[in-house]
Amino acid sequence: MKRLLLGLALSALFTSAAVAADDPSIKGQIRTDIQEAMKKHIGRNTLGDHYVIYDAIKGELKKLTFKELHKGIVKKGDFYVSCADFVDAAGTKYDLDFLVSARDDVHVLQALVHSINGEKRKYHLENPAQQ
Repeated sequence: MKRLLLGLALSALFTSAAVAADDPSIKGQIRTDIQEAMKKHIGRNTLGDHYVIYDAIKGELKKLTFKELHKGIVKKGDFYVSCADFVDAAGTKYDLDFLVSARDDVHVLQALVHSINGEKRKYHLENPAQQ
């Protein structure tokens, strides 16, 4: 059931082009908490000097070096979305989107590759209800 709800939320969330925007009404402690949750998530998913993420579209495990968090945050339903910049060993630039929940505590639920070298990617998320 959790997979179904998360899948539906992700599908709805990433159909909008507003993900890279910023909602100025998100301010104060919640903005700070979202940024801190992203930093913690990145730290927990870093092995050695590399943030590790599976690229489902390319079918590859990526080992990336964290560069910086984006300032922009938007709210989509029950979730917040913000981004961060990374680079791989070859110098390829990755922009990752982070889906953040503020339900019981503020934490990152999932990270997705948003763009590579500035080329935006579509999210290939299937609706589990249609499987």
